[in-house]
Amino acid sequence: MIYLIGFMGSGKSTIAGKLSDELNLPYIEMDKAIEEKEKMPISDMFAQFGETYFRKCETHLLKSINEESVVSTGGGVILKEENQDYLSTGTVVFLRASWNTIVSRLQNDQDRPLWKGDLTEKQAIFAVRQPIYESLAHQIIDVDNKSPEEIVNEIMARLKK
Repeated sequence: MIYLIGFMGSGKSTIAGKLSDELNLPYIEMDKAIEEKEKMPISDMFAQFGETYFRKCETHLLKSINEESVVSTGGGVILKEENQDYLSTGTVVFLRASWNTIVSRLQNDQDRPLWKGDLTEKQAIFAVRQPIYESLAHQIIDVDNKSPEEIVNEIMARLKK
């Protein structure tokens, strides 16, 4: 199992899709899978049921993946210790993007519930999560100024070692 972790906007979904093609493995985009199972967008889940409900869905999905896959996790999956333990059973790849890269990629994003609001609050969330991502990662890939193909090639090279 290969789990891609990182902050929203770090490229997890894009890279997971390309990496799954390269490795000939199924690809699971956790946020999309949760939306399909719950039959509503994540923004609606947050609005109607709160973040805690969404995090429970995330944990349930994570535990239900039993086929070798490339998994694009949600940016906050690392917040629960239970999820951290589960992630550690696979290979965890942290796609590390700088704060400036995240802001430039998400500046017009209206779909992510945790991206709404004050930039300072978002930067605080980013700062809290970075050391958690780093502590869980078996591999850390810096993604700033790299194409998806370069990132996938770097991951492939590291997985072969």
